[in-house]
Amino acid sequence: MKVKTGDTVIVISGSDKGKTGKVIKAMPKENKVVVEGVNARKKNIKPSQANPKGYVKDINLPIDASNVALLDSKKKPSRVGYKIVDNKKVRVLKTTGEVIK
Repeated sequence: MKVKTGDTVIVISGSDKGKTGKVIKAMPKENKVVVEGVNARKKNIKPSQANPKGYVKDINLPIDASNVALLDSKKKPSRVGYKIVDNKKVRVLKTTGEVIK
């Protein structure tokens, strides 16, 4: 999986197509990512002793990593490749050739 936590991505397919956000959590074993503001749902929290009234919480559910693409400096979607720089393997954007930090 070429998307990591902290990357800025755009959703390229699905009901949230076109939305952008930062990757909150990456789950490489399931090939899924959680992006802030994407695939948001509301969850009802039951009343408890700490919260006698209960409440409604907004949560972001994971989406498949194949449905997102990294954004380059010009805010265009880009695929990710790898390159060896100073004997280290680094991620690079295919559109611009920029090294991803």
